[in-house]
Amino acid sequence: MAQWTPLKRDTLDSLADEFLHNYAKGRTLLAVDGIDGAGKRPFADALAERLGRGGHAVFRASIDRFHRPRAERYVRGEDSAEGYYRDSFDYELFRRVLVEPFKLGGSTGFVTAAFDVERDRQVEMDWKTGPQDATLVVDGAFLNRPELRGLWNWSIWLDASDEQAAARLFELDGAAGQSPRYAAGQKLYLAEANPRARASAIVDNTDPEHPRRVFTDSC
Repeated sequence: MAQWTPLKRDTLDSLADEFLHNYAKGRTLLAVDGIDGAGKRPFADALAERLGRGGHAVFRASIDRFHRPRAERYVRGEDSAEGYYRDSFDYELFRRVLVEPFKLGGSTGFVTAAFDVERDRQVEMDWKTGPQDATLVVDGAFLNRPELRGLWNWSIWLDASDEQAAARLFELDGAAGQSPRYAAGQKLYLAEANPRARASAIVDNTDPEHPRRVFTDSC
């Protein structure tokens, strides 16, 4: 089991308890959204662990495992913000092999990863099944965009300072993560979807060891 600071454990447990209070039964979906570099994947991993601490079935997925091929992602140019926001992910495939079969429940199989972005190719489909009561936690960029907005029972928006987010991106992706494509693509998303206002909960994750929930009038 992971070792966390008391504040991190308290924040995760509070979010998990609130979610399960409302969505303990049936097949449910929870999104962890946020700016690039906010720490979405490790936060989602930790939250999934806390959601499952009482025996609740939890599955993990990332929208990063549903990328489109490179030729489609960069058709507008490698520095295109529109390309990053509009062309990065295969939402039709995401719905068809993961979201829709997961929500059906029963013995219907679903796939939590479909594309290897580093090798630029599809991966072999690994079909999973689960119990009737289960939660799918999905992390990634743009999860509250208009065409995905109705999928989630709950969503979390991760905030982080610009400096901290940029440092994380550099650590993960080096100079490639500093392309104007990403920051400008995020601006398009924020302007079009206003995801922070639509989130069920907002968490300041500037310090990933001490995340804290933020309450605003828009929550």
